[in-house]
Amino acid sequence: MNERIRELADEAKEYAINRLDETGELHKYYDVYFEKFAELIVRECIDKIETHQIPVGNSAAGEMACEWTYAALKEIRDEIKQHFGVEV
Repeated sequence: MNERIRELADEAKEYAINRLDETGELHKYYDVYFEKFAELIVRECIDKIETHQIPVGNSAAGEMACEWTYAALKEIRDEIKQHFGVEV
């Protein structure tokens, strides 16, 4: 497991522990933990898509390809959000 995944797992763990304090029920801890962990991973993926830098060509064809690629990335991002029900 890489370091970023560990950080996300720790963030989800802290979130779930805080929720456990409210409910006091262990089974809810796991529900909250796994839901938050999955949400954090999906958000991280969406962030990578949103911040991806597309090299801009110095020709009309290069700029057109850049626009198509950017449009495709936005569509993929939106499909991922919808598929996982994540609001960002």
